Amino acid sequence: MRILVVEDTQVLGQAICERLTSLGHGVDLIGDGKRADELLKYQSVDLILLDLNLPGLSGLQLLQKLRQRDDDTPVLILTARDKIEDRIRLLDEGADDYLTKPFDFGELEARCRALLRRKQGYAANTTEHGNITVNRDSRQIFIEGELTAITNREFRLLEIFLGHLGRVLSKDEITDHLFNFNETPSPNAIELYVGRLRKKMIKGDLTINTLRGIGYVAEIAKPSKPQ
Repeated sequence: MRILVVEDTQVLGQAICERLTSLGHGVDLIGDGKRADELLKYQSVDLILLDLNLPGLSGLQLLQKLRQRDDDTPVLILTARDKIEDRIRLLDEGADDYLTKPFDFGELEARCRALLRRKQGYAANTTEHGNITVNRDSRQIFIEGELTAITNREFRLLEIFLGHLGRVLSKDEITDHLFNFNETPSPNAIELYVGRLRKKMIKGDLTINTLRGIGYVAEIAKPSKPQ
């Protein structure tokens, strides 16, 4: 999914981005709180990893501005503060979770999975959608119990559609979630990836319908009633 890392320690920020990118997420790094705030006024993401000690605007101020705009994007705070009072205030101000520095990257990944899963309304990392089973830990897809080969980009696109079933998604919306800020996809990139995903789902219960000039809508086929 689309993740924004707001961290002014370049080495740590790059390490986080590389780790999450290797898992197939679209990840961008910003080292200034004010720049991040300006970006988030018009650009939506699926998860924010937020350091507290930032130039321009502190992490706490950025969090407050985010919630004042009724932006409910999940926020995972990365902080060196370990006092219980600090943690309570962060949660009361709208943070969804926090991780104390230094942290284990395995725990960071697990907390990211939990927040992304919760945003999509799932209680577990393995979910079933008709005859399709999605394992977000291993990033694997099974159709009728059979493993289906899928690339990281296709997996991300599948997650986007499963997170917005029955809702029309424009190409711009899909692009925002599928590509990083520094990527420049070709005009037909979305059509290409949707076409590839359709082929992978040929035996699956997921249908992706094209609405010309508008976008795409995905649905899970309902089981037919016995005669």
